[in-house]
Amino acid sequence: MIKIFWIIPSVSVLSLLFAWIFYKQMMREDEGNERMREIAEAVRVGAASFLKVQYKVVAIFFIIMAVFLAFLAFGLKVQSRWLPLIFLTGGFFSGLSGFLGMRTATRASVRVTNAAIDSLGDALRIAFRSGAVMGLSVVGLALLGISVWFAVFRFGLSLPLEQVTSILLGFSIGASFFALFARVGGGIYTKAADVGADLVGKVEAGIPEDDPRNPATIADNVGDNVGDVAGMGADLYESYCGAIIATMALGVASGLGFRGVLEPMLIASAGIILSLMGIYLIRTGKDATQAELLGSLTRGIISTTIGTAIVSFLVVWYTTPDNLGIFGSVIVGLAAGTIIGKSAEFYTSSAFSPVKKLSSETQYGAAPFIIDGLALGMSSAFIPVVTVALAVIFSFAFAGGFNNFALGLYGIGIAAVGMLSTLGITLASDAYGPIADNAGGNAEMSGLGKEVRDRTDKLDALGNTTAATGKGFAIGSAALTALALIAAYLTEIKMGLYHLGVKFITVGGQSIAVRDVSFLQLADYYNLGLLNPNLLASLLIGGVITFLFCGITMRAVGRASAVVIDDVRNQFKNKKILLGKEKPDYERTVRIVTRAAQKEMIMPAMIAIIAPIGIGLILGVPGVIGLLVGALITGFTLALVLANTGGAWDNAKKYIEGGAFGGKGTEAHAASVIGDTVGDPLKDTAGPSLNILIKLMSVLSVITAGLILAYHLF
Repeated sequence: MIKIFWIIPSVSVLSLLFAWIFYKQMMREDEGNERMREIAEAVRVGAASFLKVQYKVVAIFFIIMAVFLAFLAFGLKVQSRWLPLIFLTGGFFSGLSGFLGMRTATRASVRVTNAAIDSLGDALRIAFRSGAVMGLSVVGLALLGISVWFAVFRFGLSLPLEQVTSILLGFSIGASFFALFARVGGGIYTKAADVGADLVGKVEAGIPEDDPRNPATIADNVGDNVGDVAGMGADLYESYCGAIIATMALGVASGLGFRGVLEPMLIASAGIILSLMGIYLIRTGKDATQAELLGSLTRGIISTTIGTAIVSFLVVWYTTPDNLGIFGSVIVGLAAGTIIGKSAEFYTSSAFSPVKKLSSETQYGAAPFIIDGLALGMSSAFIPVVTVALAVIFSFAFAGGFNNFALGLYGIGIAAVGMLSTLGITLASDAYGPIADNAGGNAEMSGLGKEVRDRTDKLDALGNTTAATGKGFAIGSAALTALALIAAYLTEIKMGLYHLGVKFITVGGQSIAVRDVSFLQLADYYNLGLLNPNLLASLLIGGVITFLFCGITMRAVGRASAVVIDDVRNQFKNKKILLGKEKPDYERTVRIVTRAAQKEMIMPAMIAIIAPIGIGLILGVPGVIGLLVGALITGFTLALVLANTGGAWDNAKKYIEGGAFGGKGTEAHAASVIGDTVGDPLKDTAGPSLNILIKLMSVLSVITAGLILAYHLF
């Protein structure tokens, strides 16, 4: 069994090797003419400048957090002394995967533009394999970090399994901590630039999107990369780590031992191999239709999903042959991910009736369009929420949870791992979107022919579909991962009691050894029922924190976009810019929005960090459970509503720009631009950031369980 373990780090290295191969292949492609290279360089410089500033700010918070964790470990002695180091490792790998993904994306887009001059098929190949660099880097670095640290602690230091999985949760908190800043900071940046560019450029000046006369166009293109590549990558890196590590901890708690620890890592490894095969299946001819592009992408993802399901059966049969029902939990996770993604696509793609009907409301003005968009977004949450609810029940049941509660919780964790096992290709399809979007922007700003722009528009339209699917997938995986982490919190409470010297607890008048206490007995001991006022009060607080968090991030976008609007208006006072006789100062706009985004991301980050620790210190274990459950239920639903509302408004605008209801320059188009602008911070800032909020609060609670047990007030 131990020999099989070494497959896991080997597969992670293979993933990184193919990421490097795809990157080198992309770099060998031609960048096109001088104007195309000049625009691409401006985007690269802007993206690098943003990352440099953001990483400096994040480094300060990482040092503060590492000191706090060191205090828990060495001062209060309620955590492992390894925790600060493994926390920093998790954050570093998350930042590295984002850096590699964005470095690739900002170099790939111009090469996609140039390839589109001759062949749509070549442009798709370059764009998707460049997106695969992000996907393969995320899964490769995550699995490498987890497996290497596991080997160090288990095989090198011979620590007990329950202690190893507890320490590994520090890797997840590092990933969560970095993801928060990447997602919130990147989301504020990208939408501030986008809103500023649209309102002053398209609405006030009446110039096209991506027009080179607009000073905010480069900042907007930079924003696509920092928000939808680096931000999304960090988000799903965190879910991937959290799901695997939480499931490993639940495997130990359920009595499966090393087999329960090995199983989720092997399923993730199988997903990486099948993702590589799926990536090579995505190809089209020189002049493919939109249907052929979508068919190619679907073929790759479905093949990966089916292949992963087949190999997962072999993994379950090998690791837990006495409980083959766990394979059912894997299938539930894979199916849930597919359903949630397709649901998001149905409600946000202009190929389907909801967005087409929404688009028709623009004929009556912006107000009906916004009202109908909100209604659509609210309705769209039903299918994903019910899907996750059913996934929880079925994954629990398949694993044998109605006979063994601990195994049922393990089944929920395995479902989360199953959903995320195909992340290599799923994230590739998501990172592909901003690459295609930037390619179209480069074609517009470079003044290339209509045929080239038509090809990049086809790629961009496909990217809109993958973006909507990716957001739904990210939100659904966040919900299942958070559930697994909440279950892992109970295992950490059990360990915390033991380390505090509590050998026995009294449940129902019976004295039970802490080492032997079950999840249900632990819940009874802490009175985790709805009638407990501590739990009920924190349940309400957890729910409202998600709204507070969204309100702060959306206001941050409003304030940052106001700065961009002022800058663009000031530059447009120079009439030579609008006449095309003088270049705008792109770098100044990039600097302005970068500073604004870094300043605005601090307050939301503080809420996510302080809330679980503060509530825990005041209301104890029931308070923490209530907070996490309240934030999960409300945050999950709210994230879906925000993401799908904004996505529907965005694609309705694009549908009109394609010629529906009179096309560009009409009152219908003007109404759609207003709706899209309102939706920008919903779908790309507040909504996606909620994923991080619910996961970060969960993993922070796990890490500080010992502190809460020792020092809570009530």
